[in-house]
Amino acid sequence: MKKNNVFFGLSWCLLPLVVMMLASCSSSLPKGEATTESQWDTFEEAKASYDSIVPFETVTADLKALGFDPYSTPNVRILSYLDVIKIFNPGNSVRPEDLPPSVRACLAAREACLAYEASPGVNKRVRVGNVFLDLLKFKRNRIETGWSFNALIVIDHNMVVYKIWSGIPLIDEHEIRKNPLGPLQDSVGSIDHNSVGS
Repeated sequence: MKKNNVFFGLSWCLLPLVVMMLASCSSSLPKGEATTESQWDTFEEAKASYDSIVPFETVTADLKALGFDPYSTPNVRILSYLDVIKIFNPGNSVRPEDLPPSVRACLAAREACLAYEASPGVNKRVRVGNVFLDLLKFKRNRIETGWSFNALIVIDHNMVVYKIWSGIPLIDEHEIRKNPLGPLQDSVGSIDHNSVGS
């Protein structure tokens, strides 16, 4: 009996030490990174390559050197003219005369019209802060950084006739979630939900 008391006594003495070690070890928190493989390491590099594309001058062979060729650059999608229609005229809500003239002429060529879509980017997620509070779901602090770029290049008979881009040069998001009940939060929520239905 005395041995058990000594064991439990030591356990309670060591518990604060373990908690302090966990709290000070923020490197133990999960980290993640999602990268869409491409030849560009930064938003600026991707945008510079895009800016080198000149409608009615750049041909599909030129796109290979610029990094927008689906046969040599990973993660570049080939879109059919039907896909292009969906992008420029979702739900048939846009009148044909409202489309860019070069896109309208391209769509009239049907199978000779296609588009390349590239979406390079880097997205890094890391949880920071107190490991003890994080693991027990009392408080989770997440930071997300990176960049994203999206380019759509419309091609008519192997000639670029239209291009458009969008993107986020700098992703910097900070999210904090607090659960006063920690690991009991989900359980209490499910109990409340069940009681309402009864």
